[in-house]
Amino acid sequence: MITQDTPMVTVSGLGRTYGSAGGDVHALQDVSFSVERGTIAALVGRSGSGKTTLLNCLGGLDEPTSGTVVVDGIELTSLDERARTALRRDRLAFVFQTFGLLPMLSAAENVGLPLRLRGAAAKERTARVAHLLDLVGIGAQAAQRPGELSGGQQQRVAIARALANSPRLLIADEPTGQLDAESGASVMALLQSVVRAEGMTAIISTHDLSLQAMADQTIRLADGRLA
Repeated sequence: MITQDTPMVTVSGLGRTYGSAGGDVHALQDVSFSVERGTIAALVGRSGSGKTTLLNCLGGLDEPTSGTVVVDGIELTSLDERARTALRRDRLAFVFQTFGLLPMLSAAENVGLPLRLRGAAAKERTARVAHLLDLVGIGAQAAQRPGELSGGQQQRVAIARALANSPRLLIADEPTGQLDAESGASVMALLQSVVRAEGMTAIISTHDLSLQAMADQTIRLADGRLA
């Protein structure tokens, strides 16, 4: 039975090994931790420390070689691809360095796309999109296309789109990696506020150690292991 005291994420003995001509590469080795519901965890470490691999395993985008991942009471490592796809659609959201917006669609249309794919009614889509654009502070830019927006504004649209289906867990991989320092700080503060407002849990990887001050928990990786 899942209760509010049940962690949103529990990782146990996680390992991920990739084979190569030069031998096996151990991207993750015996990683274990948990993240409580309604909190923000900062995932930090140097490039190549295994952060992206870990996030991909948490989001069901990659299969670990060993160990288990439990998200919202569901063990990902026991699911087939169809079930993992359903979990990603219904409970997870992703934000990346690259914004991934469709250039021919307006900000509002980009945000509403997941709702359209889900088959949500037009009235529901319109209300949810307006709420999310206001939440991320770009309601006035609803009709503009990505090419008419700054990098920081585009990332705000990407965050709003990620929230469209009311996910339980937000996974963000270097979401400020392509932004200048000022825009990056603004987006990180935004992520903190929307996670609180939407009652979600978030795991955010970053090179920016200042994020630790904004997070409830820090997960530090070094050479594929918890530091």
